[in-house]
Amino acid sequence: MRPAMMFLTFGLMTAAAAAPALAQTRNCAPRDAVVDRLADRFGETRQSIGLGANNAVVEVFASEETGTWTITVTMPNGISCLVASGQAFEAVAEALPIPGEDA
Repeated sequence: MRPAMMFLTFGLMTAAAAAPALAQTRNCAPRDAVVDRLADRFGETRQSIGLGANNAVVEVFASEETGTWTITVTMPNGISCLVASGQAFEAVAEALPIPGEDA
């Protein structure tokens, strides 16, 4: 696994594990409200989705127009927490290396 992918995977696993603690902060709300806010305020739409620890849904929202991005974790109870955000989003689709060949 490439270092960047390992970092992202570790980050998403950490984010999913931390979601219960985040639910006690003001960075959480019902998922519909979070998605609406990201769309209305930042023009962000869902770019990817995955299942994390404890059935937490991890999503990446981004705007290709402005480059902003947000990672959310939604717990089974429907509460979504913002775990990271930033700028300069870029969608990439890298091919997996062929086994036996140097990267």
